[in-house]
Parts: sequence; structure tokens; C-alpha cells
Amino acid sequence: MSEQFDLSHFEKSMIIREMTYADINPILEMQRLCFPGMDPWKEEQLRSHLGVFPQGQLVAELDGTVIGSCSSLLINFDEYDDRHTWDDVTDAGYITNHNPDGYNMYGIEVMVHPEYRRMKVGQRLYEARKELARELNLKSIIIGGRIPNYHKHADEMSPREYVDSVSRHKIYDPVLTFQLMNNFQLMRINPNYLQDDVASGKYATLMEWNNVDYKPISKRHFKTSLPVRICVVQYLMRAITSFDDLANQVEYFVDVASDAHSDFVVFPEIFTTQLMSFLNEPSPSQAVRKLTEYTPQYIELFTDLAVRYNINIIGGSHFVKEEDDEIYNIAYLFRRDGSIDKQYKIHITPNERKWWGISAGDSVRVFDTDCGKIAIQICYDIEFPELARIATDMGANIIFTPFCTEDRQGYLRVRYCAQARAVENQIYTVISGTVGNLPQTENMDIQYAQSGIFAPSDFEFARDGIVGETNPNLEMVLIGDVDLEILRRQRQNGTVKQLKDRRHDVYRVEYKKD
Repeated sequence: MSEQFDLSHFEKSMIIREMTYADINPILEMQRLCFPGMDPWKEEQLRSHLGVFPQGQLVAELDGTVIGSCSSLLINFDEYDDRHTWDDVTDAGYITNHNPDGYNMYGIEVMVHPEYRRMKVGQRLYEARKELARELNLKSIIIGGRIPNYHKHADEMSPREYVDSVSRHKIYDPVLTFQLMNNFQLMRINPNYLQDDVASGKYATLMEWNNVDYKPISKRHFKTSLPVRICVVQYLMRAITSFDDLANQVEYFVDVASDAHSDFVVFPEIFTTQLMSFLNEPSPSQAVRKLTEYTPQYIELFTDLAVRYNINIIGGSHFVKEEDDEIYNIAYLFRRDGSIDKQYKIHITPNERKWWGISAGDSVRVFDTDCGKIAIQICYDIEFPELARIATDMGANIIFTPFCTEDRQGYLRVRYCAQARAVENQIYTVISGTVGNLPQTENMDIQYAQSGIFAPSDFEFARDGIVGETNPNLEMVLIGDVDLEILRRQRQNGTVKQLKDRRHDVYRVEYKKD
């Protein structure tokens, strides 16, 4: 029996999926159609959404055409003023105030192309949001909803009376009626919510959908602290006779850090050049190539120690020869669950280029750990403020900087810049350096360092913005606690708010690697 029709010609494909960078232009055009007379998104705002919280940015697609979208972020709603505005809760549309550990999803926009309305596209997007809230175990979804038909009744009733009439189905409002039908409950009415929303009289209804499957789970101690303990190794360079000598020294420091219940232990930049002391190669360019032969042993050593001692290790940095026959300065993150990530040094010093022929990496990475998001910026990289700003916008709360400097001037460049990055970005920074000397090793003769942990400069942080520092030029460790909960609170309510107060309308830092 044969089919009379090829049904595939009649089928349509309606999907809800995460937004991509390719969707930005269609969304901008759709927004102009959906909200005439209101300011549309800027391209850099949507790029920021995707960089900060890609899961929360959704689109509806019909046969390959974007016909709807919604945007959201995570917050702890009780930190915001009851009369907050859209700009307050979205950081002027850039959502850089997104809190990955937030209890509440805040929906900041839903739109459906005018030609595709009454196809339940909005409802599908709302259901996708609810499913994401369940998946992330969020307490609720909160939205600041427009009341676009209010201007028709503003002369005869107050916003409260209008909302009450809509709730009792006496008046139809395309947004509020829809939200009520999707089980959102009215919390309050906020004035001056969205300055260009003339149709709503700038009012918004604050609505909430509660996740009945929510299970309270938090790492916070008494809901006021989220401490992370860091052990910084100030490592003495001295002549050794084998890789085992290096391994023994490294394990000693990891053991010390683990005994102190540290979450991270941090080693300095290129401290593995200590291996050159027994390679008997006078040419620096050839010595560095021989050094790269120890990469498998280096990675195996640190992976084993991270798992065995139950600690996350910033393995300093190491020279690695990759498949293109180029040598890179790479910092590895060895997590205590056995997984590994790496950050290439992006800015190569003239010294590295001249003596060793080191090649530059070209991407800024931010890594998930069991203590939140972190970044690694190797020595010279911390002297370029754009990199720290990019990492912060990607969610990093701590930037680790392994460094190696031969004199006080070089060390102070690293230190002052690390402290500046902590203030500029309201983050913690950590520097770990080498001391001592390798008399017979060309280009690694002398070292100068004073390692430290730095915080933003405000009341709740350590005096002078210094969590702790080592003595100069002595082999030792520094153990200090940083509190990610305090960091988050200060970003919202500090004396100054460098992240929130940036003038996106005047300048921006653009990262060219999507």
C-alpha cells in the first residue's frame, strides 16, 4: 500500500533552543517590530548576555526562522530594592550582575514576532524558562511585566485599579493577562520601571512563579559566608639532579596546603625550568626544548597530587611543545576531581621571545571549579587590564597569577597591576612567584618575589586590600581565606561599584574570540 502524500512536505519544525551569536541580528530586527518607539537591545548587550549566562537566553525557531526570544539572569532577589528599576536589575541591560549562585531567575524580556502571534510561542518560551528553573533548582522566576494597555485607561483609573480589573478579567492586557494565565502571582507594582515604556506609564507589575520542586541547598555557611582557602607557594629555585627531586618538593607543598584544608594551592610561573639545572644544555633555546620532554611527567604528577590530596592545583606554568612545533607558556588547572584545563600565556615578554622563542596564546579562559569560576593570567598578562575585565565579565571571582621576575622592578609591575585589577573588577587576585637562583642556568640566574593575595579596597575586606603576603625572597607558603559571598554583596552594595557604574554608553572592551 503506497502513501498518497509525502508528509514531509507538510511538516513544520518548531523548537525552543539557546540563543547563539548568529541570532543577534534577527533578534534586533524582531525587537524593532515588537516594541516600536522603545529602545531596542544593543548588539553588545546581547553579546554580553551570551557571555554571562547563555543558558538563560532562549529563542523560538520555526523552520529555521527566529520568531521569538526571551532573556533572563539569576539573582538573589532579596538584595534588590523593592522599587528597583529595569536598569537596576539588569545592570543597564548587560546582566553583568548575574549571580550563578542566585536563587531566583529574573526574566527581563519576552517577545514574539507580530506575524507569528497566537501560535503559543510565548507560552513555549515561558515553559522553557520554567524547565530551566527546575533544572537549576531555582526558588522562583520573577518578572517585571509591562502593562501596555494601561495608557488607554490612565485617565480613569490608577495602576492598581487597572491591574485589579485585568486580574478579574474585566480588562484585557496582552502582557499581564498572559502572565496571570501562566500562573504568575502579583507581588507589587513598581513605578518608573522602564523609562521608555510610555504605553505602560513607566509602571511594571512585579510577578513571581514559584518552583514547587525547589530543594534548598546551599554551600553558604549560615547564609552569610562562602569561604575559599588559598595556599600560595613562594618557591625556591635551586639546582636539582632529577625530575624526582622536583616531584618531592612539589608534593611537600601540596601536602602542607592539604593539611591546612586549602581549596587551591598555587605554584609560580615556569618553576619547572629548575629541571634545566641538570640538562647540561648551554643554549637556552635548546634547553627549553629538552624541558618540554618532561611535559607528560609534569601533568601526570600534578593530576595524581590533585586527586590524592583532594585539592585544586594551579600548577604554575610550564613550557609545552605542541603539534605545530611551537613552544607555549601554559598554566594548567588540575582539579581535585581529576579533570584538567589550561590557559596559554597571551602576552609574551621580549625576554621569553629572545631567549626561548616562546609563542603566544590567543584566548581568555574562565574555568568552573567547585569554588566558583576562576581565571589564570600568567605574569605579564596581569599587566593588561583588558584581560582581567574580560575574565570578570565571564564570571571569574578570583584571578590567579603565577609569575617569575628577576628584579624588584619587574616584581612591582606584577604586584601593582594585580592589586589594581582587584580594585577595578571587584575580584580577588593571587600572585605566586619564584625566589632563589640557578647559577648555571642561562636566563634563569636570579629571582625576586613577594607573593600575595589581594582584595578590593572597601570596608568588608582586609585592611589595605591585602589578604596576606609572604616575606620577600624567602621560600615559604601563604595561606589565606577569601569570601565570595562578601565579594558578591560588595558588588551590589559597596562604597563604590566599579562593575555596575561602567559607562557602557561611552566605552567598551570587546573580546574578539566568541
